[in-house]
Amino acid sequence: MGANNGKQYGSEGKGSSSISSDISSSTDHTPTKAPKNVATTEGLDSSPRTLSTPSPGLILPSKSSSLSSPALSSNGHETHSSSSSSARAETVAVVHSQPGTHTRSRQSKTHHHALVDLLPDLTFLQIFSHLPTNQLCRCARVCRRWYNLAWDPRLWSTVRLTGELLHADRAIRVLTHRLCQDTPNVCLTLETVVVNGCKRLTDRGLHVLAQCCPELRRLEVAGCYNISNDAVFEVVSRCPGLEHLNLSGCSKVTCISLTQEASLQLSPLHGQQISIHYLDMTDCFSLEDEGLRTIASHCPRLTHLYLRRCIRLTDEALRHLALHCPSIKELSLSDCRLVGDFGLREVARLEGCLRYLSVAHCTRITDVGMRYVARYCPRLRYLNARGCEGLTDHGMSHLARSCPKLKSLDLGKCPLVSDSGLEQLAMYCQGLRRMSLRACESVTGRGLKALAANCCELQLLNVQDCEVSPEALRFVRRHCRRCVIEHTNPAFY
Repeated sequence: MGANNGKQYGSEGKGSSSISSDISSSTDHTPTKAPKNVATTEGLDSSPRTLSTPSPGLILPSKSSSLSSPALSSNGHETHSSSSSSARAETVAVVHSQPGTHTRSRQSKTHHHALVDLLPDLTFLQIFSHLPTNQLCRCARVCRRWYNLAWDPRLWSTVRLTGELLHADRAIRVLTHRLCQDTPNVCLTLETVVVNGCKRLTDRGLHVLAQCCPELRRLEVAGCYNISNDAVFEVVSRCPGLEHLNLSGCSKVTCISLTQEASLQLSPLHGQQISIHYLDMTDCFSLEDEGLRTIASHCPRLTHLYLRRCIRLTDEALRHLALHCPSIKELSLSDCRLVGDFGLREVARLEGCLRYLSVAHCTRITDVGMRYVARYCPRLRYLNARGCEGLTDHGMSHLARSCPKLKSLDLGKCPLVSDSGLEQLAMYCQGLRRMSLRACESVTGRGLKALAANCCELQLLNVQDCEVSPEALRFVRRHCRRCVIEHTNPAFY
């Protein structure tokens, strides 16, 4: 790539203009398509995660190469580290000095300008704004002009890091230190930090974010199992604008609250107003009823809450949730096997707000709990009741009559739901678009024909492991031409 002065700056020798060039093969996890350096929305029940490659400008194979490279020590001076090729690969965070500030290792004899150098700065900024964090740091190593442009604060509203071997704590410290140069000790531009899957991230990294990034609005640390309550408390206390928090897989986190110091500085009323709207605590196995009560009392603005596989939660926890968080629109309780009909009665108190509900594999739920949901949640759009073996046609009848706006329904592995229940759904929920009946032993072609005849907008039908005839499947295909049929019948093609 060209530079404005037509010269590239190498990284060889003492006093070079950059630090570290490539990642060793043992630590390079470059995906086939790197995500952009912008925040993305997440799915509902599947909670997809977007990962990107750790910045080669931020990580260095310190034990996989015989070369040594200068890095910044904690006191700001340059140090050199050498390593043996037989040692296990390990990644560390480093930062680059500005290209052109030291003696160049190679002088070009010609001074031809590359075409790319004719582009104005604004065009460069627009191009750089589409790059992920690691690629943006690569660009900063090209030349002095690119260095200044790549570190433009407007490009650093989002930081994405990934890699199991990445020194996430040091990477965060180095990045925030560089971004705080114009505003000492405070980074006012950084709003989104995604470090999903960085297993070496600890509380120290989150403490740095809490101290340096008061404008943080979105934080994702899924799979970072070394995070504890103290670091989470520090972040929510020092980042009052935090709205999106993903703690999926952080098994040490048991609740979310303000620190004691922050609580004393606020009035009792203001102390309850943590501004989090989106909270994902999937696979937080240590979360119990008391922890959820604390979360509900401190986060009354919650609209999206995912508690999949929080196996210690009971019906009592949902009572506090309905009492303190009346604005919840999406709630997932999948695999919370201690939740039953009483818990659904408390969930139903959310009334008109609830649009999305997942109670998959909550085996204690029966028609009684479904009747509460049907009666008080008429605007329900999505229901996942897969594996709720206590549901019958009676519960489906209540649901169909009271929730006519239902768009997606999963009744997989509900052996007591039969054609009669499907006929009720077909009659009253004609806007259905997605339907899963996988392994529903009592469903036959009669129920499928009723669905196809009345639900013309059907886009997905899962009848795997169901005893349905090829004739019934052809009927569905004729009446719902846009419908994708997932089946296990070899006679239908």
